[in-house]
Amino acid sequence: MSAQFCRFTEIRAVIDRAYSAMLDCVQMSPISILLIPLLWVFPAAAQEKVILDSDYTTIGDDGQVGVMAMQLHAQGVINLLGITVVAGNNWLPQEVSDALKAVERMGLAETVGVYAGARYPLVHDYKTMTYERDLYNIGGSWFRRPEPRDDELTAPLDGFARKAKVQPQHAVNFIIDTVKKYPRQVTLLVIGPATNIALAIRMAPEIVPLIKRIVYMGGAFEVRGNTTPAAEMNVWYDAEAARAVFRQPIEQVFIPLDVTNTVPLNKAIFDRITANKDHIIAKLLLASGFARALQRNPNATSNVYDTLAMAYTVDPSLATEVAEMWVDVDTNWGPSYGHTLGYRDGQKPAANHLQKHKIVLRFDNERFYKLYVDLLTRPVPVEIRRTK
Repeated sequence: MSAQFCRFTEIRAVIDRAYSAMLDCVQMSPISILLIPLLWVFPAAAQEKVILDSDYTTIGDDGQVGVMAMQLHAQGVINLLGITVVAGNNWLPQEVSDALKAVERMGLAETVGVYAGARYPLVHDYKTMTYERDLYNIGGSWFRRPEPRDDELTAPLDGFARKAKVQPQHAVNFIIDTVKKYPRQVTLLVIGPATNIALAIRMAPEIVPLIKRIVYMGGAFEVRGNTTPAAEMNVWYDAEAARAVFRQPIEQVFIPLDVTNTVPLNKAIFDRITANKDHIIAKLLLASGFARALQRNPNATSNVYDTLAMAYTVDPSLATEVAEMWVDVDTNWGPSYGHTLGYRDGQKPAANHLQKHKIVLRFDNERFYKLYVDLLTRPVPVEIRRTK
């Protein structure tokens, strides 16, 4: 751990204590508290270049990460170099359409490019997924329907993008070129299947030592999976790609189900985010499946998944428990396909092809919720506050 980061953590602790004392001493409305700027949270030195690699959705956890990332970009905390889209939550054309609308909605259509990436997993195709569903009553559900025509798209409630256009360069080539342009400076925030990243390092293996780090939302190390009993969705969807990337000597950090299961989204947090009914993000969230679930059961909860990876990227001190494990993926077809394997030092297999990575197991939930609510309730389109 660098001296600069240790100093940053000490400063953060002092500011947090002062902030809490201020709230204890001054009577403030909940709305006023939300309006307190969080610029102090991220010193200018913490800014880093980020490529967001996502199986994009309008306002699911991927779409929420997009909102957070673009607000942080506007603030100058990160330099969001582009959004690369990979098939996963939906078929690729729908995801690209959702991402284009997102950058336009946020007012960054001319600033943040959207790049279409891998249309299918390396091996794990739709037919195989249907076999899994039929044989094991698992999986398959993430391809909810056979592949539609590219023009069979569903618009969000505020319509399709009118100005934003997909970039002509393929996402994989964009990743390769950008990492080479900014050697050891680019963080890959990977919140979908790892297909684009695997293809990039296969096409241009020379970029491996040039990637600063990869932060994933993915894996289920010591808990049950959320797609199959063994596997988390992002890894299960393209286990071969995940294994190819996880075995690379790149700094890699995992935000797995082990931690996302412990940070639930409940009605109290949801109500804070959607308090301003005229805000477009609130409107989208109020039309979501979770809003309907809360109408049926006010005690319902949901997982926020990818948003934890975004938060960790800009503030690693949010992770309160981190383990180091030698990581691999089960790619044997069957019920265990996509199982993320994590070996602690005393369990490491004799094989030398595995890499040791950081696995986040617990988060500072309250600090995360403050950041989460703040970023999702800031003005849209974004207010540019970048200094360079």
